[in-house]
Amino acid sequence: MSRRCELTGKAVQSGNLVSHSNHKTRTRFLPNLCTVTLISDALGRSVRMRISAHALRSVEHRGGLDAFLIKAREDELSQNIKVLRRDIIKKVKETQAA
Repeated sequence: MSRRCELTGKAVQSGNLVSHSNHKTRTRFLPNLCTVTLISDALGRSVRMRISAHALRSVEHRGGLDAFLIKAREDELSQNIKVLRRDIIKKVKETQAA
């Protein structure tokens, strides 16, 4: 399982820890990943995913998982979430047409 957010694509970064004496040590900066279960209103089911804490706040700010995925760019999403996004968009279009 990779250390990558399924919604935003945020991944491991590398850099230096710099001491007071300007001594540099290589390190890895890991994203703050949380395993959460979010509910899709359009599909009427829950989805379990591993996302960063920042992405979780963004989902809440945009008004839920469905609203976030409709506005999200597809190149940032994981493969499973791309399928979920397509299902949500299809379901929303069906409900608007009816």
